[in-house]
Amino acid sequence: MSDLNHHWQKVYRDKSPDQVSWFQAAPQPSLDLITKQRANLGGLEFIDVGAGASTLVDSLLDLGLASATLLDISAEALAVSRARLEAQGHQDLGYLVQDISQWQPDRAFDIWHDRAVFHFMVTPEAQAGYRRALMAGTRPGSLIVLATFALDGPEKCSGLPVQRWGLDSLQAFLGEGFHALESQNHLHSTPGGVEQKFQFSVFERQRESKPRTSGNTHEQGLVLEIS
Repeated sequence: MSDLNHHWQKVYRDKSPDQVSWFQAAPQPSLDLITKQRANLGGLEFIDVGAGASTLVDSLLDLGLASATLLDISAEALAVSRARLEAQGHQDLGYLVQDISQWQPDRAFDIWHDRAVFHFMVTPEAQAGYRRALMAGTRPGSLIVLATFALDGPEKCSGLPVQRWGLDSLQAFLGEGFHALESQNHLHSTPGGVEQKFQFSVFERQRESKPRTSGNTHEQGLVLEIS
């Protein structure tokens, strides 16, 4: 087990789903952003990257989503979601225990959702691995919803450093084959009452793209180790 895997396993062993800082009583604004762009969810395949114990998939299934895959580095987190969803009668969902920066998808999804995983990719190697997975896991026409800490958001989360992003730096990272549809700021309040500034960005994949040679697109800001 890698150090990163061990870290997230411990988080979900030590805390209940409603105690972690990223807990949401309602999965917003993700739900509104997805349904605004894809009003008819029938026939679509959805993946939630870093799904944890989020109830976003529950809401999408209630609205007619055809197929869902939940991916997380923590088996503990997915076990919570699986128990909840199977109790609701959802028996045929996919559950993947994977480090997204190392994962090699075997098919493409219509909707790729990531709330608060990508900003943990703080090295060029991890970011490149994430982009490889995104390219293999989407196709032209796929919708991508990325939620990261905003440029003026937190510098760390769960004891780990993060890289903060804005719409322009995300666009530069993704490349010309991804068209920005919408972005919005979101203020998340943790169960402990701490406010965190998020950036939600929505893209649609278009023609095949090549990564832009990136010196520093650091509108993103530095990777900060401040406690």
